[in-house]
Formats: sequence, structure tokens, C-alpha cells
Amino acid sequence: MSFSYGVSLYSYTGDMHTVLTLDDAMAEIADLGATGIEILGEGNIPGYPEPSAEWIDAWHARCAHHGLTPTNYGSWIDTSLWHDRDLTADEGAAMLARDLGLAATLGFTFLRPKVGVVSHDLKPHPVWEGVVERNLDRAAELGIVICPEIHAPTPIRHEVVDGYLAFLERTGTKNFGLLIDTGIFQRAPVTAKHEVLPHVVFIQAKFFDIDADLTDATIPWREILTTLDEHGWSGWLSSEYEGDRAPYRSLEQVRRQHALLRSIEAELRA
Repeated sequence: MSFSYGVSLYSYTGDMHTVLTLDDAMAEIADLGATGIEILGEGNIPGYPEPSAEWIDAWHARCAHHGLTPTNYGSWIDTSLWHDRDLTADEGAAMLARDLGLAATLGFTFLRPKVGVVSHDLKPHPVWEGVVERNLDRAAELGIVICPEIHAPTPIRHEVVDGYLAFLERTGTKNFGLLIDTGIFQRAPVTAKHEVLPHVVFIQAKFFDIDADLTDATIPWREILTTLDEHGWSGWLSSEYEGDRAPYRSLEQVRRQHALLRSIEAELRA
């Protein structure tokens, strides 16, 4: 077992609109002792999808200065872009190819493609399979793993996940995997999750509130980390705070989460 800790800039959404610059956020992440940074392409890159060369150079300089590794790049495939028709697989593939190139330029090794959904349980538009398959060679060339997100209210045992697993089996690719958002564990027990764990390449450590005693009444962190430990999972746990966006609150909340996760990990290692 080996956990690496990072933070999604989405955690600081409210504060980055009021009190934090990108440099401030990166310094905060580094001060936590975290080493990974996750971004949303459209939300965090000025001039997206064509940032200036100066910004790209500054991004790499900031990462080096703060000792941060770019982890997961959030990409959007807008299947509802047109009012009179759905996006085609070729059009979606072009969007994903564009973001794969930008993610690679910025040093990311994972990319989460958020495809439009067609149901309340977040079944992705059928175009997803063609969009991803057309980009598997490009992802391999760039050293990036494409990882769609399993997000509440979709449970692990669901036709959406079955579709992703079937895609993996059919293609045999090493450039596709699953991203688990821990928000799915608000209602479901964390048992027997190892059935898909070998295919989980990234974990967004979603949470909403942790009190001053480091108690999270919503997400069962001890059970999650114990399951990961029991099955020898290694990889990134990237904080994604989605609670109250009052100024400065996200800073304290992410610190509490990292303290909680590290204390549980220390107990497991002992």
C-alpha cells in the first residue's frame, strides 16, 4: 500500500474567487505536505484551450517551486453543445484529443473525461465509447490514462461501471481506468469494493465537512482506507472539498481532511 496525497483546485473554488491566487493555492497545497495538484481545464487555465506560452512556462515553474506533481486533468465533452443534435463521436474525439494534448503539455498523467449524461443515475451519452476509443493511441503516446469518474448517485455495482469494465476487456488497453469519487460512499457500505479495485487508477477524496475533532459524519474514511490497504492499492488520494464555500473555510477543511487521512494511514501501517 502506498498513498500519495494531492488536492483538486476545485476544493478552493470559492476562495480562489475571493482570497486566493493560483500561487496562493499551490503554496497552500505544498504547506499541507501534499505533492499532487488536480485541475479543471476550463476552470483553471486562462485562455483555455490555448493558454499562452508564458502561462505554460509559469505553470511549470510554479509546480517546480512548490514541489507539486500535476495529477488529474478534468476535461469536458459537451454532448449538448448543439441545440438541434447530439455531438458526434468524431466531434467529441476532437475535443478529447485537444485536452489530452494540453494535459500532456502541462505534465498531467491522468485525464478525467466528463461526458454529458442521459439519466439521473449519470449514465453517459453513448458517444463516450467512440470518443475514448478514438483517442487510446494518442493517450498511449502521451503517457496519459483516461479515467471516467464513478460519481454519486452511480454506485459501483451499476451498468455504467459494467460498461467501462467491458470496454477495458474488449480493448485490452492500459490507458483507460476508473476514477472513484468517494462521495459514492455516503450511502453505500465500503465492502467487497475490490471487485473493481484493480481497475481504479485515481481517487478523488470527496468530502463535505470534517469537525474540529477530525470526525467526518458523512464519508467513512477508515473503512475506505482499510479496504484500499487490505488489497494493496497504491495511488493518489486527491482532496475534493464540496462543502460550504464561505471564505477561508475550504483551507481549514482540506487541512482537517489531510490530518484525518494521514492519522488513519499511520494506524494502518502500525
